[in-house]
Amino acid sequence: MSEFRHIPVLLKETVEYLHVKENGIYVDGTIGGGGHSFEIAKLLDSEQGGRIIGLDQDDAAIEAAKNKFTPFPRLLTVIRTNFVNIKTVLDGLCVTKVDGILLDLGVSSWQLDSAERGFSYMDDAPLDMRMDRRNPLSAYEVVNNYPAEELKRIIRDYGEERYADRIAKNIVRKREEKGEIKTTFELRDIIEDTIPMKSKKSQGHPAKRTFQAIRIEVNQELKVLPDSLSTMTELLSPGGRLAVITFHSLEDRIVKQAFKEFENPCICPPHFPVCVCGRTPKGRVITKKPVIPSEEEMRENPRSKSAKLRVFEAAETGEFLSNQRHLK
Repeated sequence: MSEFRHIPVLLKETVEYLHVKENGIYVDGTIGGGGHSFEIAKLLDSEQGGRIIGLDQDDAAIEAAKNKFTPFPRLLTVIRTNFVNIKTVLDGLCVTKVDGILLDLGVSSWQLDSAERGFSYMDDAPLDMRMDRRNPLSAYEVVNNYPAEELKRIIRDYGEERYADRIAKNIVRKREEKGEIKTTFELRDIIEDTIPMKSKKSQGHPAKRTFQAIRIEVNQELKVLPDSLSTMTELLSPGGRLAVITFHSLEDRIVKQAFKEFENPCICPPHFPVCVCGRTPKGRVITKKPVIPSEEEMRENPRSKSAKLRVFEAAETGEFLSNQRHLK
């Protein structure tokens, strides 16, 4: 097992957008190695109530975060769980509102670089891809047990792969011939043999999209996101902020649409002069366009190139309660 190492993306920008208060309570829903939270901790005062609640599915990430926070022993509460359970966690800690929430979505650099976790097509390892190794569903089960139509749907929808149908059929054909597909290289070879040469040259590594799709399915990454975002906005104190870092278009689309609906939930017909549906805005979108890494950051950390940061701010008490029709 390699040492947990993860370079936090958009670190300075994220901390600045969270508007950290020294007595604030902040939740890092994907604490990983604790990089973002550690910078937040530097701005907190535990004696005034400052606190960080860190969540993560990965047991190695939990241990790494605990070790990193040795200089701030009174600031961190860390719990191994998916961020979809944030309300249950906060209820258990008797916390009703928080001043900021951070999500750094997707797979971490450490998970990709740990060959034994089976996330990467660059290393030969057993098919796994579980962020939470207590999860009974692994990439092995998906690859070997899902029917062709379901594999096609996953690879098409989650990987945005144009050759999803061919790849799915070849996976099923290969497992019928061999009995099972056990390793990342076996899966990678099937994908490489399926995709035409002309497409291999234009879309990067041919296995990238399919591996992403299977990882998303194993960890249910997109299914938990919309409801989680809605819950999180309800948990913010007035003026509190939710910052979300995404790494591919599917995640970013969900976050963008959710924030838009939180800001303008009115469903009245456009010709109505005033809003009568009674849906009140939850706050406002701070980042009208996503924040992206600087050229310098992308040079230093190539994996940051696809990162996008979006931020939503909860309404102050009484804000937007009148004239919400004008937000359209």
